Amino acid sequence: MAGCKAQHPPAAYLAGLEVPAAGSEVTMEGVRYKMNAPKDVDPATIRFVEVDHDKCMACGECEYHCPTGVMQEVTEDGYRGVVDPVACVNCGQCLANCPFGAIHEEVSFVGELYEKLKDPDTVVVSMPAPAVRYALGECFGLPTGTYVGGQMHAALRRLGFNLVWDTEWTADVTIMEEGTELLERVKHGNMPLPQFTSCCPGWIKFAETFYPDLEKHLSTCKSPIAMIGPLAKTYGAQEAGVPAKKMYTVSIMPCIAKKFEGMRPEMNASGYRDIDATITTRELAWMIKKAGIDFTSLPSEEPDPALGMSTGAATIFCTSGGVMEAALRLAYEALSGGTLADPDIKVVRTHEGINTAEVPVPNFGTVKVAVASGLDNAAKLCEEVRAGKSPYHFIEVMTCPGGCVNGGGQPLEPGMLQSSLFKSTITKINRRFTRRSVA
Repeated sequence: MAGCKAQHPPAAYLAGLEVPAAGSEVTMEGVRYKMNAPKDVDPATIRFVEVDHDKCMACGECEYHCPTGVMQEVTEDGYRGVVDPVACVNCGQCLANCPFGAIHEEVSFVGELYEKLKDPDTVVVSMPAPAVRYALGECFGLPTGTYVGGQMHAALRRLGFNLVWDTEWTADVTIMEEGTELLERVKHGNMPLPQFTSCCPGWIKFAETFYPDLEKHLSTCKSPIAMIGPLAKTYGAQEAGVPAKKMYTVSIMPCIAKKFEGMRPEMNASGYRDIDATITTRELAWMIKKAGIDFTSLPSEEPDPALGMSTGAATIFCTSGGVMEAALRLAYEALSGGTLADPDIKVVRTHEGINTAEVPVPNFGTVKVAVASGLDNAAKLCEEVRAGKSPYHFIEVMTCPGGCVNGGGQPLEPGMLQSSLFKSTITKINRRFTRRSVA
């Protein structure tokens, strides 16, 4: 494919930049990170978030927001901590809602990534999630939810990424695969209904841990990032004329749980590690600032071809109900043989709680769906399925409120880290009304 050859941009922005040492701690966008890039380690044994008891005020906010109850009191003074990483889904909502900045991340690939960006023999590939482009601008003073996809691609090139590909490409693939799988289940009954979505790593770890008996209800599709990783090192490598062994793939996510997913031992379908590193929106923003890049003045640029194209269906992937809406578009047309007059099925978009809908499909009947925002709501739907009482064909689950746009790796709510508990409380109340959404 023309124009998809790996570029080797000048490293002017990185010249003289001091690479954070392994094991050192760096504060990025209000969150402390340990420079720690684990290799050949079972990610289920890693504590991706930790509580600093020197900062913890025993307010219990983290425990309140923990969807599994793994964040508990661990001292007589009421200080909280993760009691067992196996039961932690790594969603980071404890971190995002801590009013004292007492929770930090224990895994960061930023130091290693800098070394790879500076290495002329390594082809560094960026793979940003849809949600990142709706939050990154906030770190540079832009209003909440401002779309900055073009500037994001431009910044990645200036940081030295050789191939700027996009996870929206495989969000479209996921929609086609998940929609096709649903059709097979509905038409032929070869797998049980309802079918659950499988793109959210926090939800998948939750289901594997607490509802292993429902495994066959989970879509067999990998998540978009788990698809583009191996595609980058197979099809993408071929199209770019780059040996896969020279590639270093970087997942850029709104989500701490994606670090866990990228490290899962089975993520090696390409014959290599499919995902070499995962960074969050916060870490990317810090890197852009550290390099001295004037983000708001950047031109809007497109991703590289081969693995860079996408549709609007991929974009809405990052909001709760978006996966459902996109898959329903495909299922509707395949089942009915017709075309939707209006492709927007906004009735399934969900900010909080459980949203249900019945979608009439000509030549088929009614497709019954449910969308759960948050794992406490997902558990209710799981219990129905376990009891054999679920009326639905398709269920979407997002761990974070409102979907990936409000993930644990996104910029913190302005004012959350306040020395005054009163100010931080007001911020938490306002957060209900300022959460990101995708129109």
